Amino acid sequence: MKPLALLAAAFLAGCASVDANQCANAYELGFRDAIFGLQRQDNVYGPLCERQNARLDLARYAQGWQEGLYEFEQRTVHSVD
Repeated sequence: MKPLALLAAAFLAGCASVDANQCANAYELGFRDAIFGLQRQDNVYGPLCERQNARLDLARYAQGWQEGLYEFEQRTVHSVD
């Protein structure tokens, strides 16, 4: 299952697109990425936002991502072997 998740993450990162509204809602963007188990994408979104004359608030993105990661980990089934 992990190879499939990595492939999906690579595909999503390669096709990443955001609009100016999403750039303005950096917290929600970070939370969404993390809740889907993606690595931080701020290095991808930053230039995309700049091309649209918008700014990605990196601190809010990081906060949203961290809280989304917490939720992702809480929802993931952990087995003890």
